[in-house]
Amino acid sequence: MGKDFPNPWGLTTPKGEIKMMSSILDSAVFPGTQGGPLEHVIAAKAVSFGEALDDSFLKYGTQVVKNARAMAKAFTDKGYNISSGGTDNHCMLIDLRNKNLTGKKAEEAMIKADITVNKNMVPFDDKSPFVTSGIRIGTPAVTTRGLKEKDMGKIVELIDTVLMNSENEVKLAAVKKEINKWMKGYSLFA
Repeated sequence: MGKDFPNPWGLTTPKGEIKMMSSILDSAVFPGTQGGPLEHVIAAKAVSFGEALDDSFLKYGTQVVKNARAMAKAFTDKGYNISSGGTDNHCMLIDLRNKNLTGKKAEEAMIKADITVNKNMVPFDDKSPFVTSGIRIGTPAVTTRGLKEKDMGKIVELIDTVLMNSENEVKLAAVKKEINKWMKGYSLFA
């Protein structure tokens, strides 16, 4: 920044001294945006900022939303309650109370089938944060792997199979096998 100078906003230290501009900038970086001098985090942010500057990022972001909308519709068509009635972003919150499932039970079953979701509280939840009545699902990971709207219906079918058979180890193992076979054609890394 060149030569240091007192900040123009009159911000002071706890002792009442005017803070220097370098001090304000330093605290904006740490703990403000970095949290710690972790080189791998700094590098990851640099890579993601570079990706966001590329024109392909808009195409990717648009596909993420298209996939989420298709997935939300497929869930709604199967009688699942999306808390917001649908989605206009990358994720959805599904209230499982009408399916007589807790978020915890759903998450545990999905883990056994190699499907990643997380339990999540829903509006007016009657369960604790450790149990919950819902799950949160997003589409960035499957979009990154190259899946499109047409694939969201199949994903919802597999998730529904897991949720409707959450205690059937044979069904969960069969879904896990099917998912892993299907995803071999969609690499995690380019």
